[in-house]
Amino acid sequence: MRIQIDVALHYRFDVANTVFLALEAAQTEGQVIERAGIELGNAAVTRIGGDAGVGERIWARVPGPDFVVTYQSVCDITRDDTPLDSLSAAPLHAIPTEAAPYLRPSRYCQSDKFGALVKKRFGHVSGGAKVAAIRDWIEDNLSFVPGSSDADTNVLETFAGREGVCRDYAHLMCSMVRAAEIPARMVAVYGPGVTPQDFHAVTQVWLDDAWHLVDATGMCSPDSMAIVAVGRDAYDIAFMGSQENATMLYQSVEVKAV
Repeated sequence: MRIQIDVALHYRFDVANTVFLALEAAQTEGQVIERAGIELGNAAVTRIGGDAGVGERIWARVPGPDFVVTYQSVCDITRDDTPLDSLSAAPLHAIPTEAAPYLRPSRYCQSDKFGALVKKRFGHVSGGAKVAAIRDWIEDNLSFVPGSSDADTNVLETFAGREGVCRDYAHLMCSMVRAAEIPARMVAVYGPGVTPQDFHAVTQVWLDDAWHLVDATGMCSPDSMAIVAVGRDAYDIAFMGSQENATMLYQSVEVKAV
């Protein structure tokens, strides 16, 4: 699938500011960036590699007060939508360096609190079938409610409240899969099926010696998503981190199949 991505942001800062951006679809396995362009106004830009070698991040030094960003890209998604049930999980001693860090609890994913629950509810299945069962349980038991959480909401609050937005679904997915001793990491993506259109967060799980995308909201399939960034949780994949207070004046994300 080929998708077109159009992003426009306008933020205002009280003083000169440095922001950290993760906006551009990554040139990574399973997707090819056919063309792309980003405009960052009069900001001074420094690029660095993304977490786990996926994509790039941008340090933008904004003289202030207004920060206007436009980003356009066409991305060819080449990965398959492989059924999770056909995949196996590695024993702990065989999990490699690139996947091992994503077994651990993190700031928003307190996976150590879910061990007993995951064992009791999903202990009868293993490998990709267990991941699929966890995904289905989350999709069936959570309600997608825009505005129901904020940047401080952690996975325990999401589990108790049974509602959230994509970041909350992904946090719960990561936490439960890690509790099942399968590596899981948070992924920022663009997808044409996201409703309402916005930046989107999903999960990657380590099965059959590779990363596989899983969207617990049910909005996007692996063969329709463009990966932007990966990390332990939402703290690592935020589209913008600001050193100063930021006021959003305008924000638009549009993704469509072409």
